[in-house]
Amino acid sequence: MPAAFVSFKTRWGAAVCAQTQQTRDPTMWLTEWAPEPRDVYWKNLAIPYVSLRIRRLIIGAAFFFLTLFFMIPIAFVQSLASIEGIEKAAPFLKPLVETKFIKSVIQGFLPGIVLKLFLIFLQMILMIMSKYEGFVSLSSLERRSASRYYIFKLVNVFLGSVITGSAFEQLNSFIKQSANEIPETIGVAIPIKATFFMTYIMVDGWAGIALEILRLQPLIIYHLKNSFLVKTEKDREEAMDPGSIGFHTGEPRIQFYFLLGLVYATVTPLLLPFIIVFFVLAYVVFRHQIINVYNQEYESGAAFWPDVHKRVIAALVISQLLLMGLLSTKEAAQSTPFLIALPILTIWFHWFCTGRYKSAFVKYPLQEAMTKDTIERAMEPNLNLKDYLQNAYIHPVFKTDDEDGSRENENVLIPTKRQSRRNIP
Repeated sequence: MPAAFVSFKTRWGAAVCAQTQQTRDPTMWLTEWAPEPRDVYWKNLAIPYVSLRIRRLIIGAAFFFLTLFFMIPIAFVQSLASIEGIEKAAPFLKPLVETKFIKSVIQGFLPGIVLKLFLIFLQMILMIMSKYEGFVSLSSLERRSASRYYIFKLVNVFLGSVITGSAFEQLNSFIKQSANEIPETIGVAIPIKATFFMTYIMVDGWAGIALEILRLQPLIIYHLKNSFLVKTEKDREEAMDPGSIGFHTGEPRIQFYFLLGLVYATVTPLLLPFIIVFFVLAYVVFRHQIINVYNQEYESGAAFWPDVHKRVIAALVISQLLLMGLLSTKEAAQSTPFLIALPILTIWFHWFCTGRYKSAFVKYPLQEAMTKDTIERAMEPNLNLKDYLQNAYIHPVFKTDDEDGSRENENVLIPTKRQSRRNIP
């Protein structure tokens, strides 16, 4: 195996080894922090280092083309998901489309529903791509999938809907425009798509929160397993396992709505109540689900936060640039020099935060390690972690049912109402 787990007697020794270069040849030993035992993705440990770089290059190119060409069907569907588009594509449906009820449904919900259908399988595709890249922990897989899912929604859902959806009929003239006129065109298109994003928030956001409460899909899957696959109590327990919250899908969606709120706060403030209602419902529902329903699959030590911070900063910069494009259409060009300072200061603030605080999320301070080691030796002098570490990083194939079951009576990492057999002390 090209990889191995090494355990240390002290946190200080582990921190020194993980954060320093071990040999004169930098390609001989590469050390990094090991994931938590529950967080290890065992299938990728055997991939050589050079192969990892090649895989990530291939997946990067594949994701670029996936994002680029996925805009074509979205643009086509967004142009058809309107009264004019349907009448132009199918003239015989004109009497039906002009009906008051059908017309309101098409204008209100059809574009959002169609877009939601396009994104159903995208999450699975992105997770498969992340696994092929060779990340060795579930948290890193979810972080990479979340990052790409957000980029995909930004390019294809936000920019794709704004630029191609509202200006599809003027696309020919849009391509022929000079670079100076592009911000003005986008500035005109953004307010037009406010109605679409209102319906998108209701269809994807509000309905998604309602489905999160009902959990219809896990309920159906449980009854199917219970009817055909459950033979023992262990099978029943595994069928009832609610799983963990999907950070790679939920977190990008929340940040996408945060982007919409920042963009439309000054353009169409009418959109803000829809977003505020979504965030209130999401807070109440997900707080309940995390405490009472979901099991904690792993502990990553707040590794998600640097990515979240970068996406918030990116949303701020995008909203400021689009605001400048909008004001250029209102004959407010004299305000541009003052607005240019906004993205510059925002990017500077991101650099400042990265330089000052990012190391706290990727490195473990030796002072903290020594303090915890000293306190542990003083309060628990007879503590012996060898028994735990001896079996913690054994491949699941080599673990027996007794080893898993013996952990049920031990203290769990985070106490919740639902005790999971997958939790560790």
